[in-house]
Amino acid sequence: MNEIQKYIAAHEPKMMDDLFSLIRIPSISALPEHHDDMLACAERWAQLLLEAGVDEALVMPSQGNPVVFAQKIVDPDAKTVLIYAHYDVMPAEPLELWKSEPFEPEIRDGHIWARGADDDKGQSFIQVKAFEYLVKNGLLKNNVKFIFEGEEEIGSPSLEAFCEEHKELLKADVILVSDTSMLGAELPSLTTGLRGLAYWEIEVTGPNRDLHSGHFGGAVASPINVLCQIISKVTDADGRITVPGFYDDVEEVPQAEREMIAHIPFDEKKYKEAIGVKELFGEKGYSTLERNSCRPSFDVCGIWGGYTGEGSKTVLPSKAYAKVSCRLVPHQDHHKISQMFADYILSIAPNTVQVKVTPMHGGQGYVCPISLPAYQAAEKGFEIAFGKKPLAVRRGGSIPIISTFEQVLGIKTVLMGFGLESNAIHSPNENCSLDIFRKGIEAVIEFHQEYARR
Repeated sequence: MNEIQKYIAAHEPKMMDDLFSLIRIPSISALPEHHDDMLACAERWAQLLLEAGVDEALVMPSQGNPVVFAQKIVDPDAKTVLIYAHYDVMPAEPLELWKSEPFEPEIRDGHIWARGADDDKGQSFIQVKAFEYLVKNGLLKNNVKFIFEGEEEIGSPSLEAFCEEHKELLKADVILVSDTSMLGAELPSLTTGLRGLAYWEIEVTGPNRDLHSGHFGGAVASPINVLCQIISKVTDADGRITVPGFYDDVEEVPQAEREMIAHIPFDEKKYKEAIGVKELFGEKGYSTLERNSCRPSFDVCGIWGGYTGEGSKTVLPSKAYAKVSCRLVPHQDHHKISQMFADYILSIAPNTVQVKVTPMHGGQGYVCPISLPAYQAAEKGFEIAFGKKPLAVRRGGSIPIISTFEQVLGIKTVLMGFGLESNAIHSPNENCSLDIFRKGIEAVIEFHQEYARR
């Protein structure tokens, strides 16, 4: 064991107690009944940051949930790293699929099991414990600021205004984020690109009330039938999105990058087995790793209407709804796509129903240059902690605030995430490997020391 590993081993029981105190707070931003939990979680984070060694930790108001800001200034002339994370989590439903209580963390089989174990309480905790080690051992040579928000899982609606208002407070040389994943436990990687996002709710209204399907079926269009027909027209048989102009700003993946992606170890059979599907599907002409990282996509995230209770009820419903989203790639503007999509849906809607398309949240894509000194410092940190140089990969997820940081604060972000696909974020039985947790702390410690030297 090296000195860092010895420190982690000695302090791990206290680390777990502190992390579990955060996880036990059900800070679910999507549900208004958890409003008080959001404040409680922010306040708990402020306490833990003070214990870790920051000079000050503030729970600051925003237009929505509070923002936690903290900082440690070691030298006004030194470089400054701004660490971003979010303390809100996804709802835990369906609860019956959890093997343990989602907000009562457990350690089993070398993993922490709980909602937020990875996304993002576990990963942000890695950052804070690495900072704590550097402070307590007199090794911190750069300034560190923290900004933890409580609305990432609902699109960060309040954070842009907060950044605009507090530009001077958030001034830094680079932003460091642990909210992404690696290719595998034995295949460390750094995320160099994220897809953007556009999200809508579609409401289809037919008759002015629910009707008896025997008396009216065949004479009146069912909103659910029409909604399904509309959705089916958004993509074609080759997996391409049919919205006119949708691909106008899509950057074709350079051949050199496609070749690099092709060399990433990928076992399609294991991939299918892991998620329980017989066949994969996506845009024709692209590999699976290209489709889920650097090509746009369309998905129905939820659909409902009519009677869904136990037994049967012969009803022709008045309304039907769907929540749908597109993952976008760099250069696709989510505002432009949002309007384009809404116009298309309305243009293909039949006169038998009324259709309303409501844009919800969205964000731009992001690319981090691998020539960035902070990226190279993160690369070195991974290499030391994991024993091999990380691969540079684009990922299919979206963190809309990352592009906002660049636009508002003028700062590039390094995405130094430690999640695994098997961590099941947003799903029942979310978890985090203790081995990865420990290596993550070591990698971030090495990042700070390497970045201070550059």
